Amino acid sequence: MKQLTLAAVGFERYAKTTRRATFLAEMERVVPWSALCALIEPFYPKPGNGRPPVGVERMLRIYFLQQWFNLSDPAVEEALYDSSAMRRFVDIDLGREPVPDETTVCRFRHLLEATIWASSCSTKCSGIWRRRD
Repeated sequence: MKQLTLAAVGFERYAKTTRRATFLAEMERVVPWSALCALIEPFYPKPGNGRPPVGVERMLRIYFLQQWFNLSDPAVEEALYDSSAMRRFVDIDLGREPVPDETTVCRFRHLLEATIWASSCSTKCSGIWRRRD
């Protein structure tokens, strides 16, 4: 486990678990992240020339945040800077790294839309939602 930086810890004396944080904790538990990442891995860019790619699971979590909270690419970038619950869910520590920019998020979303992954994911996730009810 990574040691938290001061940017992630905060100095709040009083805190309340928000509905957003509760929802994200439940999604952390019920969504099969490793299985979904395995569907994307073959299509995801490999490190090489240029900027190193952001991790598949991190980008997938950002994509899900967009779907769950109806956020555009620029809005999800801003929400990640603004919400500590969302940053914890995506595993971003602003003391170590920045939030992926909106162009990176857009390219990942287009990658998902261009592959058959989107239909595979919706099939896999619809089973999760049915079991949850």
